[in-house]
Amino acid sequence: MADNLLSLMTFFPLLGILILLFLPRDNGGLLKGVTLAVSLITFAISLPLAFDNVFTTSGGMHYREFYQWINIGDFFQMNYNIGVDGISLWLVMLTTFITPITILSTWDAVEKNIKGFMAMLLLLETGMLGAFISLDLFLFYIFWELMLIPMYFLIGIWGGKNRIYAAVKFFIYTAVGSLLMLVAIIFVYYFAQQSGALTNGFGIQELYKLDLPYNAQFWLFLAFGFSFAIKVPMFPLHTWLPDAHTEAPTAGSVILAAVLLKMGTYGYVRFAMPMFPDALPTFIPFLAFLSVVGIIYGSLVAMMQDDIKKLVAYSSVAHLGFVMLGVFAMNLQGLAGGMIQMINHGISTGALFLIVGFLYERRHTRLITEFGGVATKMPIFATIFMIVTFSSIGLPGTNGFVGEFLALMGAFQSGLRWYAVFATTGVILAAVYMLWVYQRVMFGKVTNPENENLKDLSAREIAIMLPLLLFIFWIGIAPNTFFSKMNPAMELMLEQMGADKVAVVEMHQPADGHAAGHTNGHADTNADHQ
Repeated sequence: MADNLLSLMTFFPLLGILILLFLPRDNGGLLKGVTLAVSLITFAISLPLAFDNVFTTSGGMHYREFYQWINIGDFFQMNYNIGVDGISLWLVMLTTFITPITILSTWDAVEKNIKGFMAMLLLLETGMLGAFISLDLFLFYIFWELMLIPMYFLIGIWGGKNRIYAAVKFFIYTAVGSLLMLVAIIFVYYFAQQSGALTNGFGIQELYKLDLPYNAQFWLFLAFGFSFAIKVPMFPLHTWLPDAHTEAPTAGSVILAAVLLKMGTYGYVRFAMPMFPDALPTFIPFLAFLSVVGIIYGSLVAMMQDDIKKLVAYSSVAHLGFVMLGVFAMNLQGLAGGMIQMINHGISTGALFLIVGFLYERRHTRLITEFGGVATKMPIFATIFMIVTFSSIGLPGTNGFVGEFLALMGAFQSGLRWYAVFATTGVILAAVYMLWVYQRVMFGKVTNPENENLKDLSAREIAIMLPLLLFIFWIGIAPNTFFSKMNPAMELMLEQMGADKVAVVEMHQPADGHAAGHTNGHADTNADHQ
């Protein structure tokens, strides 16, 4: 079973879809129960990955599976090539962890075509897991496209009143980026084949070693980077996100924020940056600038919103700006901050969308002005909302602080010093809009008598939130639990990115020369970085 653990984990949700086909359409409780059971089993299958110490000692790929899939002589090869390292490990775990929580949140929220809704969630889980474990570039593209289908239907069928507009906009943006990436994949394969450097299909570990000329790397990075920037989304390609979040059902918003947006950030780290290292010095200042603009712009626009869900949606643009700034710092501190912030954003923003969903189910409105005095009627809800708010603004002791601090520190220590200085304003602005909305909703003047009849969270809703609260404090207090498995893979990835070509500057302690940002205490062996 261990030899095929990744395949079993990835495709087990498809077995759940097959089971759903034979269940009665009108038995919503049974449909949701079976779907929840399938997602919990998938999470259980993935747990050995989190407890395996092999990730702390080796940065390479583990749990590898390789099978020839399509072989047309010497002309075309594509393989079922999968594996996981410390970088993809926690994204895989985030996916299997957040999916059961998302399904549990639908218990009272989804009432029409429940069978189709549950099937879309399971299909989406397979697509997300497949993308994170793919070591074949074309296989990654297949899973990347597979994710588009269920999310399109989740928004278009079960969304709000403007769901068709939001679904079509989401589809067009993502499809345009995907087509550019497909063209780039074909060119990379053609060049590799012509140069005789590719003997194993689209294997990315071989593609890392390609000696592409600078001009080719420039245009290929542009194509891949544009596609990933749409998915993040980075400013100014973010306009599809607020519409998609606002119109999507709560479960769709949670999955979109927690996992789907990470496909873009992960794509940069796994594919665009290490495959085209010579083009990085050209693009990094520009991409870092867009990251900072996204942080400030997303925060300012969030402050102007009167819809709680739109406020959280724009906050995503800002938080993911910190992720990208850390990644583009091209040092261990920044990359560690960016990677852990991917997980933090999934937990904190996913929790915020669940909180908005709880309010909407009770009042059927998301307007901030419609609330007030909620804390007196829902004290448990108010406490949970407060903790998640502190996490979102990066209060020390919560997960948000760890990721943002490392991302900013990594950027400051590299050549992106002034970018980091301006990005810190995003931390202040986040506190402004999050504390403002919390004060208005929880302690503001009661503007609607319906607020007097609000009921506090049920046992099911508390059970949904408790695992998220656990990880908010776990990552905030003991982040080395996660960094210890990430560090070897991140160090290896920095080598593959050619970090020394982008004038990386590591911070050293005066006494022993160790990099202060190395969370596992490893010595910095690359003196050229100083």
